[in-house]
Amino acid sequence: MGQAKSTLEQWRILQAVVDHGGYAQAAQKLNKSQSSLNHAVAKLQSQLGVSLLEIKGRKAYLTETGEVLLRRSRHITRSVQDLELLAKSLEKGWEPTLIIAREIIYPMEKLIDALALFEPQGRGTRIIIIDSVISGTQELIESEQVDIAIAGTPPQRYLAEPLDHVEFLLVCHPSHPLASRLEPLDDQTLAEHLQLVIKDTGQMVRTDFGWLKAEQRWTVSNFHEAIAILDKGLGFCWIPAHLVTEKLNRGELHQLNLQGSSHRRAALNLIIPNRDQQGPASQLLEQLILAQHK
Repeated sequence: MGQAKSTLEQWRILQAVVDHGGYAQAAQKLNKSQSSLNHAVAKLQSQLGVSLLEIKGRKAYLTETGEVLLRRSRHITRSVQDLELLAKSLEKGWEPTLIIAREIIYPMEKLIDALALFEPQGRGTRIIIIDSVISGTQELIESEQVDIAIAGTPPQRYLAEPLDHVEFLLVCHPSHPLASRLEPLDDQTLAEHLQLVIKDTGQMVRTDFGWLKAEQRWTVSNFHEAIAILDKGLGFCWIPAHLVTEKLNRGELHQLNLQGSSHRRAALNLIIPNRDQQGPASQLLEQLILAQHK
C-alpha cells in the first residue's frame, strides 16, 4: 500500500469550510489565516486530482465528488478523534477491558440494560462476561480475576451490595408422572425420579446446585440446557422463575408442589473484588448495575 497523499488536517479544514459556509468563516473558527485554508484545500484537490469545492459568489459549495469524499472523511476523522479520546482515557486510568462474573441465576436482561447505558460512555472498553456457578463465582472473586462480580453469598472478608432476590420454582413437563400428582410431593416420592442439577464451575470445590436427594441425577452446565431436557418430558429441576414463567403460562411446563418448600429464594449481591484498584470504567458500570434495582 502506497503512502497517503492527503492528511487528516486537510480533511478537517475542508469539513470546516463546508460546515461554516466559506473560507473566511472557517478561518475565524479555526483561528487560522484564510490564505492557509485556501492553500490546504487547493493542495488537497491537486494531490487527489479531483475538484472538491466550487466557489459561487462568496460561498464554497461541494461538487458531487466532494460530497462523497467529505462524507467518508467524516467517518475517518471521527474515528481518529475517538482513538485520541481513548488514549487520554487510558492515560487517566480508564480500563481497556472489564471482566464480569455473573452468577447464572442473575437475569441477563438486567445486565444487558446496564451495559446498554454503559456503551455510549464506555470509551472503547471491552466487556467480558463469565457465567459462573456457586463456588466458581467465589473463586473468581477471591483470585481477583474479575473486576465486578454478581454472586449469591459473597466470600468472607468481601463487602457486598445487595441487588435482588431470585425465586426458584420446582418444575417438570406436563406429561411427566409427577405432574399428575395432586397432593404435595414428599422428598421420598421426588427422590424416585430423575433430577436435573446445575454443575458448579469451581475448580477447587464443586457443589451441584439445589436439592440433591434423588438417586438418579443428570448434571448440566446451565438452566437453558436443563429446560431443553425438561421439554422432552425428562426429569424435574429447580429453575429461576424468570426463566420459566412464560412456559408455565403457556402450559409447556408444570410447577410441582413440594411439602414444606413450594418455592425457594436466593439473594444476589454485587461485589468489587479489589475496591482499592477499581478504575473509573468499573465504577461507572457498578453504578449502572445498581440503578437497575432501585
